[in-house]
Amino acid sequence: MSGSSEEENALRAAAQNLAKQADAGVPTIFDKILSKEIPATVVYEDDKVLAFRDINPQAPTHIVIIPKNRDGLTQLSKAEERHKDILGHLMYTATLVAKQLGLDDGFRLVINDGVKGCQSVYHLHLHLLGGRQMKWPPG
Repeated sequence: MSGSSEEENALRAAAQNLAKQADAGVPTIFDKILSKEIPATVVYEDDKVLAFRDINPQAPTHIVIIPKNRDGLTQLSKAEERHKDILGHLMYTATLVAKQLGLDDGFRLVINDGVKGCQSVYHLHLHLLGGRQMKWPPG
């Protein structure tokens, strides 16, 4: 997906029905990273989550944090009460990784949801961005 804008990636994912495929259990690129089919530069891992460097960084530090068990969480808008623990764990992991990477001056967390939110991988994930001054509004 290198060389394309995030908007183009989201539209391409929508055209390919990737959300429906993910809902049906078709492996995403993140599932392939979890199964070690695709390599990633891992910065943190525990029994519930994996955090790795984004291959198309949007900031000097750009980490993707994913749940190891998708459990229906293809996007944030699909979250149910049963997902509260993993959602909290993802947020807490972001703080651990930010500290580990020295982002003491601040960082930003982003969750893209759906086509208009520029989601291109339908496996819930957080983007941890830092290492530079962020702008507002973000997008």
